[in-house]
Amino acid sequence: MSIADEKYVLITTFRKSGDAVASPVWIAAVGGGAAGFTTEDNSGKVKRIRNNPRVTLQPCSMKGTPKEGAAVVEATAEVLVGAAAQPIRDAIHGKYSVMSRFFKVAELWRKIRRKPEPPTCAVRMTLP
Repeated sequence: MSIADEKYVLITTFRKSGDAVASPVWIAAVGGGAAGFTTEDNSGKVKRIRNNPRVTLQPCSMKGTPKEGAAVVEATAEVLVGAAAQPIRDAIHGKYSVMSRFFKVAELWRKIRRKPEPPTCAVRMTLP
């Protein structure tokens, strides 16, 4: 079983100081030994990845608690925006179709309130 087959993955990114910051994310395989997730362009994960592409991945619960005995996987991440991010967005929507529909409701609510839509991007990770 690949790390991309997991439902939730704890991604650890690194600050300029070297401090680790972990966040649970959905993950999907995108082919070619890669996996990805979606996030907003102004998120802390994206800022840290743009500064340092080294990340670690570990299977976890929805709340980010690592699975007991789960191995940590090293990967290299890159931030994709626009059309380049679409294959990852499609993969996430395919794997998490029911849950992603709930987020569509949140997007509709944002439009009703006339709030600007935050920039959305995807992160592609090259796995070993």
